[in-house]
Amino acid sequence: MLNRIVLVGRLTRDPELKFTPNGVAVANFTLAVNRPFSNQQGEREADFINCVVWRKPAENVANFLKKGSLAGVDGRVQTRSYDNNEGRRVFVTEIVAESVQFLEPKSSQAKHDGQSSDDPFNRGSNQSYGYDQSFHDSEGNIDISDDDLPF
Repeated sequence: MLNRIVLVGRLTRDPELKFTPNGVAVANFTLAVNRPFSNQQGEREADFINCVVWRKPAENVANFLKKGSLAGVDGRVQTRSYDNNEGRRVFVTEIVAESVQFLEPKSSQAKHDGQSSDDPFNRGSNQSYGYDQSFHDSEGNIDISDDDLPF
């Protein structure tokens, strides 16, 4: 059996962080994922996919992602049901994220907020943080020919 999903999309709102009675962190967020085709009017549509992440990754998501952030989610599909206040059965399908990758540097999210001096992706920084800038031009674009790629 296989239940695996990988998504890349943008958060539709800020993540919602809660804690269980035992103190376990859980964050909920919705990812907008573009469909790979256009509709009859030529417009791209998106699916809005509910995601949940637990423990330390949940705290990281709540602290570092916000509405509009580009994120990658690796996890599994889960379905569950419960009875709502009116006594009706409600079915929920969601992605339980095992890992969430932050897919854009903080500086691109903070363009309107101003850049922080401790941002390792800041092009003006002299600190390397293990981030190789040797392939970047003055505007931060990567300059690599197809001959340089190993595949």
